[in-house]
Amino acid sequence: MVKKADIGGKRLISLAPNAWVQWVTQQPDVVVQEILGSEFQWLSRENDVLVKAFSTTHGEFLVLNELQLRYDLRSPKRMRAYTALAEEKYNLPVYPVLINILPPRKNTTIRDCFTSNFLGLQARQDYHVINLWEVEASIVFDQSLNALLPFVPILKNGGESRIVQQALNQLRQDEQLVELESLLGFFASFVLGTEVVRQIMRWDMAVLRESPWYQEILKEGEIKGIEAGRQEGRQEGRQEGRQEGKLSIILKLLNYKFGELPLDTSTQIRSLSGETLETLGEALLDFSELNDLTHWLTTHS
Repeated sequence: MVKKADIGGKRLISLAPNAWVQWVTQQPDVVVQEILGSEFQWLSRENDVLVKAFSTTHGEFLVLNELQLRYDLRSPKRMRAYTALAEEKYNLPVYPVLINILPPRKNTTIRDCFTSNFLGLQARQDYHVINLWEVEASIVFDQSLNALLPFVPILKNGGESRIVQQALNQLRQDEQLVELESLLGFFASFVLGTEVVRQIMRWDMAVLRESPWYQEILKEGEIKGIEAGRQEGRQEGRQEGRQEGKLSIILKLLNYKFGELPLDTSTQIRSLSGETLETLGEALLDFSELNDLTHWLTTHS
């Protein structure tokens, strides 16, 4: 069985740093001099990575990478702040890049700049946006983008068994990449049936529940719930907010896996207790089709 690995942005980018910066900047002559993420005190998240790069055309500059599971409405302001802080600290021009891994909820506009106008004073920060679901899976293999191998199943045209198998074979050819297996399996479970993923990966799918990305999704719901509860200012509010946050994340996962759920199914899920919701969050990775969810709800309601 593949053991759990805490794969953050710095680790992923370090697998093939030159290929990464050339891809995000679309500048073929760029080379990495140093990964500065751990030394940049303002970047506290594991997936915020600052890279010092050089090109014969542009000289030394910084590439600020922010990888996030889903687009956050606070991202523009954060990209503005991070870019300014990096530029001030290192006195180098900065190329900021926002990488969104999974699509946002419907009707969410992904912005590629920050703008403000206060008392006649204007501020603007542009940044490059890469949405992984819009990236062709073939470039991962063509450009040796090893950092993107775990994300192949959710890339454009990457959700086929043979493509996932190709990514897995490439991971297993390099001892440094083997730790990414669980991450690949996790994202494969979003687009392929669980039994298919089992056959490809040849290990127990329970390892997916240990994936830090899966935990991040569930934690996101927990954090949103706590914040909602604090706004209520009461214990009841905190409990209700936590429940709503957890429910929201589980519905997102199910909608991503099976498409829009039938109204009666969604209603049934919304009526579940907090404890049963937690059980559903652990069980949903084992569902291969909508009937599995329906049967589970029948036995747990």
